[in-house]
Amino acid sequence: MTDELKDVGGRRVEVLEELAPESVREVLDLIAAAAAADGQQAVSEQGRLQLRGRRAGVRHVLLREDGELVGYGQLEDTDPVEAPAGELVVHPARRGRGHGRALGSALLQESGKRLRVWAHGGHPAARHLAQVLGMSLFRELRQMRRPLADLELGEPVFPEGVTVRTFRPGEDDAAWLAVNAEAFAHHPEQGSLTQRDLDDRKAEGWFDPEGFFLAERAGRIVGFHWTKVHAAEGLGEVYVVGVRPGAQGGGLGRALTALGLRHLAARGLPTAMLYVDADNLPAVAVYERLGFAVHETDLMYRTES
Repeated sequence: MTDELKDVGGRRVEVLEELAPESVREVLDLIAAAAAADGQQAVSEQGRLQLRGRRAGVRHVLLREDGELVGYGQLEDTDPVEAPAGELVVHPARRGRGHGRALGSALLQESGKRLRVWAHGGHPAARHLAQVLGMSLFRELRQMRRPLADLELGEPVFPEGVTVRTFRPGEDDAAWLAVNAEAFAHHPEQGSLTQRDLDDRKAEGWFDPEGFFLAERAGRIVGFHWTKVHAAEGLGEVYVVGVRPGAQGGGLGRALTALGLRHLAARGLPTAMLYVDADNLPAVAVYERLGFAVHETDLMYRTES
């Protein structure tokens, strides 16, 4: 499906359910240029993975001026309860010309004026755009970091009957997806991961099953810690830690987190990072006790309707 909207300034907005390969390259180049200028990705990992192929509920918004791609937005309408979620980015050389407002307005129109949108890094320009679009702050996602050079964590102590091994691609997929869905039933982005989402990540160059730890009791997965290495930035990430309901509260999550941090430190990485919702006070407290501190903040805004 393609919908074109034109204004007198020569802009053209294309709304597509699937991008052609050349458009994917254009969008990735734009995202990379913005990341180089901002020091941060404006489109999430999930958003970047969703550029290729048709995805149910995902629409792409391309903003062109005189034929040149100057902005990109993505709308994901897969949550049965929450409003559609959006992300947008304008080429750093084309900012300050109303392109962000044009993209935001297009996302609002496509969502039926019921929208949530991320402002990665919470930059003042993004906050101003949210106000212009009539959106209010809804969610705060913190990126926390800690140095690994001075990591002093003893051997993790796991609850009785729990053993740990690494992920076996193909063999463990279905069982892990089921545990992930249970552990993050309250978290729409993480808890809704599908086999295709997992396959996308396994196909990425950073994927390493040796850094993907599964905790089992009686042959059943009860928790996991998936780590990630950002080689270019020298960062190790606590990508996702999950504990099956019923196995929580016994120190399993902390032990898995410590195991993953020790693994990242052994790789020689100087710094570890993670993301956590600001209102998840128990998790924030655990990470602070492990030496993590807030590095930057992503903000989500939403319409009131």
